[in-house]
Amino acid sequence: MAKNSSFDIVSQIDMQELDNALNQTRKEITQRYDFRGSAASIDLVDDTLKLAAEDDYKLGAILDILRQRMAKRGLSLRCLDPGKIEPAAKGTVRQTVALKQGIDRETAKKITAAIKASKLKVTTQQMDNQIRVSGPKKDDLQAVIQLIRGQDFGIDVQFINMR
Repeated sequence: MAKNSSFDIVSQIDMQELDNALNQTRKEITQRYDFRGSAASIDLVDDTLKLAAEDDYKLGAILDILRQRMAKRGLSLRCLDPGKIEPAAKGTVRQTVALKQGIDRETAKKITAAIKASKLKVTTQQMDNQIRVSGPKKDDLQAVIQLIRGQDFGIDVQFINMR
């Protein structure tokens, strides 16, 4: 009897790399001339980023710096979900940026449907924020990985626990 192989499809953020990108962003904010004497800040609270600055321009610049640092560290920019810019105390503005992690039900259904439409001999199982794909042939599993990489589901996906 052939043993089934499997892997998991997930959408995760490497929090250590994100922390490094945030630290680099903070350092650049303190060194840049246009931010001298400003109260610009960026903080990580749970799964959200809190940005604060004097005006919309500086807030946008902070977000651009963060995106550049994340890209250099190999983090996907799709995990950022910027909220609307809100006025804050003393004439400053703030923005909340949500970090998207995990695969939601709608996206999981789209991924599962794409796998089933490919007619490969694999089974899918949705578990919390990930999808497990299993099958007897590793070549079929590799084909599923190529299929998922070739399509855009609106999230960044990784493949882990290949057994």
